[in-house]
Amino acid sequence: MTTSLILNVVGPDRPGLVNAIADQAAAAGANWLESRLANLAGQFAGIVHLQVPEAQVETLKAGLQALETQGLRVFVTQGGTSGAPAAARLLQLDLVGQDRPGIVKEISHVLYSRGVSIEELTTECVDGSMAGGTLFRASARLQVPGNVSTEELRHVLESLANDLMVDVALDVRLDQAAAA
Repeated sequence: MTTSLILNVVGPDRPGLVNAIADQAAAAGANWLESRLANLAGQFAGIVHLQVPEAQVETLKAGLQALETQGLRVFVTQGGTSGAPAAARLLQLDLVGQDRPGIVKEISHVLYSRGVSIEELTTECVDGSMAGGTLFRASARLQVPGNVSTEELRHVLESLANDLMVDVALDVRLDQAAAA
């Protein structure tokens, strides 16, 4: 029997941190299933999903805790059941506009108020040399409940985009690919 573990990791970035985590995982017989890792403001930060034999969970936790001597904090959480509700569908949201505080707050509030779950969110600020200033870009994979139409969601997001002065695109290709 195996157990899913989710690792949240953070520490000063330096070479070898992924290797240190992978060494501990391999020593416990864990399978590295997926991860999102990045250097954010000089800090190594990420999340890792491991599948580990139940008998090795405590051994793995102890090995990961030992990484704190190297400045890497690892928080371990047992995974739960996953998956979208049967009536949910996946949509892709892409956004770009002049950077300013509050964009994520406004967009996430609109989604939350309609019961839309953000399955994955990636954001970045980039030089907008052609537009002048800094551009904010976001890409999100959304789980949209069956009682929220794509057109309704598109309309409310486009209305908010006008207020925020950003461009949004809601792509149904994910929904169509899931149905195929």
